[in-house]
Amino acid sequence: MAHTAPESTVRPDPNWWRHAVVYQIYPRSFADSNGDGVGDIGGIRAHLDHLAELGVDAIWINPWYPSPMKDAGYDVSDYRDIEPIFGTMAEAEALIAEAHARGIRVIIDIVPNHTSDQHRWFKDAVAAGPGSPERERFIVRDGRGEDGAEPPNDWMSVFGGPAWTRLTDADGRGEQWYLRLFAPEQPDVNWSHPDIHAEFEETLRFWFDRGVDGFRIDVAHGLVKDPSLPDLDGLGFPLPDDTPDGVDHPHWDRPDVHEIFRAWRRVADSYEGARAFCGEIWVGRDARLAAYLRPDELHTAFNFNFLMAPWLPGPMRTVIDRTLDAHASVGAPPTWVLGNHDVCRPVSRYARPQDLLKPEDRFLSDFLPFPADFEVGLRRARAAALLSLALPGGAYIYQGEELGLPEAEAIPREALQDPWAFGTNFENLGRDGCRVPLPWTASGDTFGFGPIGGEQPWLPQPEFFGRLSAAAQEGDPSSTLSFYRAALKARAGNPALGDGGMTWVDAGPEVLAFTRDPGFGCWVNFGPEPVALPAGAEPILSSGAPIDGGLLPSDTAVWLRLA
Repeated sequence: MAHTAPESTVRPDPNWWRHAVVYQIYPRSFADSNGDGVGDIGGIRAHLDHLAELGVDAIWINPWYPSPMKDAGYDVSDYRDIEPIFGTMAEAEALIAEAHARGIRVIIDIVPNHTSDQHRWFKDAVAAGPGSPERERFIVRDGRGEDGAEPPNDWMSVFGGPAWTRLTDADGRGEQWYLRLFAPEQPDVNWSHPDIHAEFEETLRFWFDRGVDGFRIDVAHGLVKDPSLPDLDGLGFPLPDDTPDGVDHPHWDRPDVHEIFRAWRRVADSYEGARAFCGEIWVGRDARLAAYLRPDELHTAFNFNFLMAPWLPGPMRTVIDRTLDAHASVGAPPTWVLGNHDVCRPVSRYARPQDLLKPEDRFLSDFLPFPADFEVGLRRARAAALLSLALPGGAYIYQGEELGLPEAEAIPREALQDPWAFGTNFENLGRDGCRVPLPWTASGDTFGFGPIGGEQPWLPQPEFFGRLSAAAQEGDPSSTLSFYRAALKARAGNPALGDGGMTWVDAGPEVLAFTRDPGFGCWVNFGPEPVALPAGAEPILSSGAPIDGGLLPSDTAVWLRLA
């Protein structure tokens, strides 16, 4: 039986997720409407026209649920309400309606791997004691060693240190341990328990009933754990493509995770209109990523291999080819992404010497040792954006990319808030640099992020943000904001772009070039010297200065109308 939801003015399109350009909103840092220094739903509503003029098809909003904010909202204490810092349920419902009125779909985050330690279920589990039914909803075990004083196994937290935290009884004596692959305040739930399945399926329905168009699934590859909890014994992750059959990681990318998403797909498909999922799936094996995108599972997944590829033609083409092949094997569209709230911004990544980087580099700490040329970084980031928007499938834009923002690389240590920084004793400076609040105006004490006279933003903004603000770029045809608007307008109006196929063209070792039917070409020059474009081709849009004399400059992409 199909469910209905509040009436939407979004244009009906059962395949919107196959070609959509989605804009990611990190609500703490988008816009502050009430002057408390933290972005909120009111701020998003106030800037919906910015997003409509930009030309995006959908927005994805990071967690807006009640949370103690030990990990910026990814420690959820209630999945069916709104965090008061961000606003109210009425405001959230108004935002959905107002976005739909502008033709913009709304995707929200869901965090199914772990809850907050303040979630009612975890508080019940702690209070109930060892052996209780309440503890079975989480992964709680006796410790090893004398008096159980050692963690149950050698698993490590993503944020650094052991992945286990020991509970204490009423007298302060140590007792059992609970698994938390992230922060101590984020206990992993036990997906072998039927209550967990029922709780999250009901949460999906709760928000679908309020009109949301889809979910981005946090840590989608991590929900199921090997119940025997074996030691890792040095086993790393992600596992490479040549890993022998039958070798699986004990807590990442477990085969049983797929049945969870088959059940979720049945929930989504029970609603009228196309409701879609996008998985945050970090896996090394292309075939394993594709397995999540089979027709009865998730619709899309973030393409992190593309995000992490250096600005070099060989590695970039390899990633594109492998992505297209893997997705074609299951009939799914690729989803191209250059940045998000977890990785160093593309302007700063591309500003470094690309041949010196390691394949796994994605945090600010990975790039700081290398000299940076931010003019080069911006030029490459704009070219990469034009490339990603021309490839088959959909694309994501992280807030601020349309302004060409670099990473905030000089946040004082005392201002950092990311648990990744604290968990690694600042060896990894964390993700705060890409989360700094946006600049909307060229002047003012918060560059328009908050109202005049309000509190300072929750993270400090660099002084140079003013000249990169939306207001400073407005009306400048050469600005990054104008470039993004032009790119999305041209993409929406070109029948060759979005879902479909492509054909590579041999244009030399420093160039990636391809065509798409009907009559479209994309040329990207990675080399140091200008290269000739095909005779008779008419430029549609360049990532840099207008094309002169049929030559494509270094670190520049161009869309072409082919003869």
